[in-house]
Amino acid sequence: MTKEPTAAAVHSREQVRRARVAVAAVFAVHGAVTGSFATRVPWIQDHAGVSAGQLGLALAFPAIGASIAMPLAGRISHRFGARTALRGLLALWTLALILPALAPNLLTLCAALFVYGATAGMSDVAMNALGVEVENRLDKSIMSGLHGMWSVGALIGSAAGTVAAHIGADARLHHTLAALVLTALGLAACRNVLDLRSEPDEEPPRFTLPPKSALVIGAVGFCAVFAEGASLDWSAVYLRDVLGSSDGVAAASTTAFALTMAVARLAGDRIVDRFGAVRTVRVGGTLATLGGLLVVFSPSPAAAMGGFGLLGLGVAVVVPLAFAAAGRSGPNPSQAIAGVATITYTSSLIAPSAIGALAETTSLVVSFGVVTALAFGLVAGAGVLRAGDRKGPGSGTPAGGAGTGGAAAGGAAAGGAAAKSPVGG
Repeated sequence: MTKEPTAAAVHSREQVRRARVAVAAVFAVHGAVTGSFATRVPWIQDHAGVSAGQLGLALAFPAIGASIAMPLAGRISHRFGARTALRGLLALWTLALILPALAPNLLTLCAALFVYGATAGMSDVAMNALGVEVENRLDKSIMSGLHGMWSVGALIGSAAGTVAAHIGADARLHHTLAALVLTALGLAACRNVLDLRSEPDEEPPRFTLPPKSALVIGAVGFCAVFAEGASLDWSAVYLRDVLGSSDGVAAASTTAFALTMAVARLAGDRIVDRFGAVRTVRVGGTLATLGGLLVVFSPSPAAAMGGFGLLGLGVAVVVPLAFAAAGRSGPNPSQAIAGVATITYTSSLIAPSAIGALAETTSLVVSFGVVTALAFGLVAGAGVLRAGDRKGPGSGTPAGGAGTGGAAAGGAAAGGAAAKSPVGG
């Protein structure tokens, strides 16, 4: 006789479904902060009175702050619990949006952007860890969709910022209002995320290097983020300077690339559930490689735009799958997720400047030849994401369950120790 599910089990599954919606909202809020900031960088530059070179230096500090702070996220989650930690870290991140616009000079701008990056990185680790836990308990892929929601949030934030810039709004006022609204939305969303806690005697180390598993998984993420950063920052310049397109067409290529990535991430979970993480990344890497070749050998702006579109499609789901694989890759998933996040943040930091330096010594065509080679690295390295492949054995637990996969990802949110409390408890 088949046993009917208990009321507690049904309630648990409902809590997990609510947690999925909640963590998706958290991702959107996180992305909206980034979009809001990016559109007002010219205003911030003028207000701080810094040159283009000084602005480039200042813009390195978010990644520096994130890289230093991200390994601390697991310890914070262990001490306060996953829900409280995410609530606090996300609020710090949304409120940090106010700081850069207040900076009157280069020194204060660098300090503001360091704090901005540190809070971004810690909240990033916390929300990705909770996303992996929800994915495990639902026993189906959701990480691509969560990162798609981040892209949607970034687009909404940038759209609002574009309007604010168009009407000449003071960025201090704009970012203060945006920060207050996003803080309220983030706190509301955090009410329904999973509240995971670990045993008091399972205190994680204060600061540890990421495990080897994070390095190999992070290498694949590095290739994807490098291609993404290069395309976002240089696609418009490539079309204008190499292929002679108008400024309007060049700018449209960047927007099209961002939209392509957002759509691909929102649709990516169904593809991953059907074909698995490894096959999805191999096919994506192939598309990205073909896109890079089309860019390099493009005879026209239209063909190059198609190539950038293929690049966006090909790399879109790699980073979400890298986080998912890191969350299941060993006994200390929080360290692995922080390690992968650090590597991908580093890639996003060096990609624009590396492309520019290589273009200065050779050409932009050669620079995107390197991007194409890294895109092919996704084909070669896709196998390391097998830990996050829900098509393979041991890929997850039933919805509402508390099996090995769920405990591992729960540990990611609670400092690397297995979650002991019931869902939502």
